[in-house]
Amino acid sequence: MGQCERVLQYIKDFGSINPAQAFLDLGCYRLGARIYDLRHKHGYSIKKTTVSAKNRYGEAVSYAEYRLEDNNAE
Repeated sequence: MGQCERVLQYIKDFGSINPAQAFLDLGCYRLGARIYDLRHKHGYSIKKTTVSAKNRYGEAVSYAEYRLEDNNAE
């Protein structure tokens, strides 16, 4: 199973994925590249949402979160 398949299965299992989850759980350093592949090479419709939160120092940070569009959900 390649990284694209692992990312896709993670989204199906947990509903979404972000870069920290991809790195820690899947060992995927370039989530954006895998999302690109899933969209353009494999035809999946994946929605990107920008999430705002605070880091451990109380500073505002933003990161991407990816979900399958409803028309792909299985």
